[in-house]
Amino acid sequence: MAKRSGALRFQPSGGERRPQVPVGKKQRLSIERLANDGRGIAFIEGRTWFVEGALPGEEVEARVLAARSQIVEARCERVLQASAQRQVEPCPHARLCGGCNLQHSPFTDQLALKQRTLAEQLARVADLEPEAWAEPLVGPAFGYRRRARLAVRWNVKSKHLDIGFRASASQDVISIRECPVLVQPLQSLLPALLAALRDLGKPQAIGHVELFSGTAEAVLIRHTADLPEADVARLRSFASANAAQLWWQGEGEPEPDDPAAKLGYRLDAWDLELAWRPGDFVQVNASVNDAMVAQALEWLGAGKDDAVLDLFCGLGNFSLPLARIGARVVGVEGVEAMVARARENARYNGIETAHFYRADLSKPLADAPWADGGFAAVLLDPPRDGALEIVRQMSMLRAQRVVYVSCNPATLARDARELASQGYRLKRAGVLDMFPQTAHVEAMVLFEGPDAPR
Repeated sequence: MAKRSGALRFQPSGGERRPQVPVGKKQRLSIERLANDGRGIAFIEGRTWFVEGALPGEEVEARVLAARSQIVEARCERVLQASAQRQVEPCPHARLCGGCNLQHSPFTDQLALKQRTLAEQLARVADLEPEAWAEPLVGPAFGYRRRARLAVRWNVKSKHLDIGFRASASQDVISIRECPVLVQPLQSLLPALLAALRDLGKPQAIGHVELFSGTAEAVLIRHTADLPEADVARLRSFASANAAQLWWQGEGEPEPDDPAAKLGYRLDAWDLELAWRPGDFVQVNASVNDAMVAQALEWLGAGKDDAVLDLFCGLGNFSLPLARIGARVVGVEGVEAMVARARENARYNGIETAHFYRADLSKPLADAPWADGGFAAVLLDPPRDGALEIVRQMSMLRAQRVVYVSCNPATLARDARELASQGYRLKRAGVLDMFPQTAHVEAMVLFEGPDAPR
């Protein structure tokens, strides 16, 4: 097997270009290590292969999915020599479905991969290492997902409705019979839902279906055309028989079939109930979300009457627990509907010390009245593209403690470098295992300002 060289190699002028590796080609490979996305890495004939479903130390036969230049993407078709770490996937769809890519890897190894990914990004991009690593926040390895979207596709040739999840790196729909990462109420609902959808007279009108579990179970039907009355009745009958709320979404926003229907989730440790609707962002893993909120409050160290700024606050997932323990909270969010929902959640829970505002958090805060006066602590929970504009203004906010919750280690590391340039010290960092059986990394870091006691 050819060894990878660190030196750059160029095609000599006038030399022959090597033919591209054809899609579908099978190749025997020796897997050397894992990439951060959980794929096995092999090197052969000057090319780097990224192989889905392979573990370090294995000999596999892989099928090419795509190839460009010196990079080949492939899927493990057959394990010729298995790693001692390999385990049998509990889900029968695991090797095709794109939802879980690490079921063949032990849970402890999955956590180690995520920890390594976070540490590498912080070191490589920001040249930072935390003063202390926190233990990963974990929950159940399966049965954790309280929200999921099912793809639906009508196969014109076979006259069959495919319902399931997208295949990895593909638009193909992998039909499922079960999904062990769903919370138990949704697992129990799934067989009846699949049967109801396949009994529809006009299934090609269904765009996708979303499942929710919180204070109630709910099913959202996204339709691209009007459904026949018989199909509407069939879906209502399914929902009634399974004690599930039925929601519809056509051209506009999601609406419940029963206008009186209420949907939400609880944060029991703070005696809070937060309303939410299909389309709102909510963490899919309830147990890790609870642990994440508790850790964030501990790291922020906010005392009674301390002013805390919660940026990208959403429904109030952090803001309302902070207010419950006595902090004075300003929550800021870019989506007006979420701001309205956060305000209503505060009113419903009898909280008067949390105030919510809409703002474009990719723009300077100089004219924002809620930013006047500074804050004892700031919490950020941005989307995948991070919060660079905000962290550039952190010294203006005068916070001595900054907790940053991230779903993308690359943008977290970029923003951490900016905070460090302002004199903030990286005190703690840790992984939040929000998505077991996948390589997705969520993390939390704590920075302390230059004037904070050491």
